[in-house]
Amino acid sequence: MSWPLEGDMSAAKKVAAPKGLKAAGARLWRQVMDLYELRPDELVTLEKACRASDRIVAMESELGDQVTTRGSMGQVVVHPLIAEIRAHEAQVAGLLARLKLPDPGTGSVGGVEQPRSTQARAAAQSRWAQAHGRSA
Repeated sequence: MSWPLEGDMSAAKKVAAPKGLKAAGARLWRQVMDLYELRPDELVTLEKACRASDRIVAMESELGDQVTTRGSMGQVVVHPLIAEIRAHEAQVAGLLARLKLPDPGTGSVGGVEQPRSTQARAAAQSRWAQAHGRSA
């Protein structure tokens, strides 16, 4: 589990955004990395969320104001990008939830206040589960 950075942020190692991120992905990367110090496996998850965010913006741009299009038989159908955008939004939400980031400045995860001992126990259980190939 990653915890908000405390104290002097200059002491924390800044991890540069992955190459190739567009504006939305780079913004998400900065928003998370400005508050949290992530493990290497969490960085991979964050990168996936950032790249999916960039794809959402690209698809929304391509879709424009269209809601429908013509199907293979000329019928009116919902534009296929609508379902794809929805799937990518769910993917980003799932990836970010997998990071289990506490709310900044509080001890809350998902809006539920967590005492420090509960946070420490959850972090230890998560590390143990990963080390032993089990889910926390």
